[in-house]
Amino acid sequence: MEHEFTHFDDKGNAIMVDVSEKQDSSRIATASGVIRVSPEVMDAVVHQSVKKGDVLGVARVAGIMAVKQTANLIPMCHTLLITKCSVDFELDQEKLEIKAICTAKVEGKTGVEMEALTGVSVALLTIYDMCKAIDKRMEISDIHLERKEGGKSGVFVR
Repeated sequence: MEHEFTHFDDKGNAIMVDVSEKQDSSRIATASGVIRVSPEVMDAVVHQSVKKGDVLGVARVAGIMAVKQTANLIPMCHTLLITKCSVDFELDQEKLEIKAICTAKVEGKTGVEMEALTGVSVALLTIYDMCKAIDKRMEISDIHLERKEGGKSGVFVR
């Protein structure tokens, strides 16, 4: 299966894809990622004893804000009117992992995969920022698209 890159013109110059002829459709994407933390960080997050405040609450808001700013961060992304966004967390205290899950939805001409991925990334970076005074050895990893629906390519499930 051969795929054509759409963000380059015939001379190899980077371009923003023209979506003006596409029809609006309902589009949704979910991405996730993980931050591995120390026992001290996990305890502080669980018991909300981090000096900077409610780590997961702030990370949730940061992720949502990031979704709305994706076009300002990723050069070829279109500006989208996000109709729904959520950022949730799953704590695995045994594995010392916090999983962030971001879902973004839009009625538009292009998908919201990059927005969901940006939301997860910034949420995890916010956790790092708020907890780095406790331990700087945290590791962010496994950021990926879980699912997307809508558009010409239809449904994708990882």
